[in-house]
Amino acid sequence: MRVALFVTCVNDTLYPRTGRAVVRLLERLGVDVAFPGDQTCCGQMHYNTGYPGEAAALARGFARTFDGYDAVVVPSGSCAGMVRDNYPRLAARDPALKAALAPVLPNVYDLSELLVDVLGVTDVGAYFPHRVTYHPTCHSLRLLKLGDKPLRLLRAVRGLELAELEGADECCGFGGTFAVKNPAISAAMCADKMRHVADTGAEVLCAADNSCLMHIGGALSRQRAGIRTMHLAEILASTEETAEVPAPSGRRA
Repeated sequence: MRVALFVTCVNDTLYPRTGRAVVRLLERLGVDVAFPGDQTCCGQMHYNTGYPGEAAALARGFARTFDGYDAVVVPSGSCAGMVRDNYPRLAARDPALKAALAPVLPNVYDLSELLVDVLGVTDVGAYFPHRVTYHPTCHSLRLLKLGDKPLRLLRAVRGLELAELEGADECCGFGGTFAVKNPAISAAMCADKMRHVADTGAEVLCAADNSCLMHIGGALSRQRAGIRTMHLAEILASTEETAEVPAPSGRRA
């Protein structure tokens, strides 16, 4: 099976550790992972701020870059949602783009989908002896409809204690440019989410999207809450030899 990693801008720039974790995890499961070097932004920022032409150009680049692979794994619910939900909208009036995307879009998966639905595994041999709570980000929950796949994967991790998060399905307030355009509302939403996270007594907040973890984790760090953030891939890639809780949220290599 030929799997390509679409690492996304946020992960490549701020959280390369997540991309490496995806590769380490999949290779441990016997999957051959490629990293096409000409991949770029998915175009979500362009699309959401009223530049569909620029977003369509990036969609065409995505189709060229990832054509021919059996699967494309995306460790970001937000970017996977853009590709699967908004690319078809961009292509609705562009027959050439629609044709280019047709063989690629059915093979685009969030990490948990690839593991559970395609590879058929929930126990990936991970070890992470810490109390963890999981935040199902809006795009993961509403666009990708991941359901309980990430939770099934976390429950199978040896040593991990999974704590239920109150108001788990509520937005954290990030929403990309929403946080910039509506800072007061965004901060209030984040405060609610942060309070629920703290109430779990978890050492680690986990999600499938680093943009949301950056938002919540920044607030937790400023409050000196002592709660770290980790992408789902990082926990699933952990073993008895490598399991560790990272430093406080922010940029990490």
